[in-house]
Amino acid sequence: MRRREFITLVGSAAAWPLAAHAEQTERIRRIGVLMNAVADDAEVQSYLAAFRQEMQRLRWIEGRNVQLDTRWGAGDAARTRRYAAELVALSPDLILAAGGPVAAAVRSESGTVPVVLAQSIDPVGAGIVASLARPGGNSTGFMQFEYSLSGKWPELLKEIAPRVKRVAVLRDTSNPAGIGQWAVMQAMAPSFGMELSPVGILEVAEIERGVAAFARGAGGGMVVPVSARAVLHRQSIIAQAARHRLPTIYPYRSFVVAGGLISYGPDLADQYRRAAGYVDRILKGEQPADLPVQAPTKYELVINLKTAKTLGLIVPASLLARADEVIE
Repeated sequence: MRRREFITLVGSAAAWPLAAHAEQTERIRRIGVLMNAVADDAEVQSYLAAFRQEMQRLRWIEGRNVQLDTRWGAGDAARTRRYAAELVALSPDLILAAGGPVAAAVRSESGTVPVVLAQSIDPVGAGIVASLARPGGNSTGFMQFEYSLSGKWPELLKEIAPRVKRVAVLRDTSNPAGIGQWAVMQAMAPSFGMELSPVGILEVAEIERGVAAFARGAGGGMVVPVSARAVLHRQSIIAQAARHRLPTIYPYRSFVVAGGLISYGPDLADQYRRAAGYVDRILKGEQPADLPVQAPTKYELVINLKTAKTLGLIVPASLLARADEVIE
């Protein structure tokens, strides 16, 4: 072996233990994750999987240089506050929050821990950020949609079920963002010949009573706006829609996959992937106050043809052509 090759080989071998030691002593950054759902919700777990996958692409590897501490608020305000306090007590480098109510709970516990919102309806109205362009404070992230999107739900419902004249809107009255959604739908409903009726969704029993009472009249349909309660009670809502044969539009694809008729809303898995990008930038030294709150870039229109057939509906070809996904 030539002398130069020997020196190179020895030098490389000597560097191996140093590289291994450097990898072993790499600082582990701690991320708290507070979800506003139950832990066994497969759809919500897929959002976290998208977040983890993007974090790995950005070279944040669990067990090597990052640790995720995940808690599940299950749509319960008291539980969410308790878990927010628990996560803040762990002194995380950052908290990933699923929604405005979750971020508000974290903010009540700490005004300094950076917070990235993976999804939020109205972060400005909720007082989480000062403005979309300049959030200020310790929070930033991603909106689910602008309130104007709420007007698309009655429009699409009328398109797929033209005979609908009476619409039950399944509202979570404890959700401040629901006020804006309700206002937009009220403004749009007359142009589609619709009359809206609110139905509470805090508990399954309330849903069952409210939908059953509404369904006694003819020409009925339903709109399910965005709320943690709607996601939590997804199966019950879909079951009531089927039982009373009410054409219903939902905010997320997961409702249609589970048997709902039609949905229109943001691609939430994409939201969590984008949130990972903000987490990466903050962990590398950028400040939440300097990162603008962003709107979704991907919306999904999903239609379940099997459910449409069960309801005796013929989906217009124009609507099918616009669909991002058709379930048969």
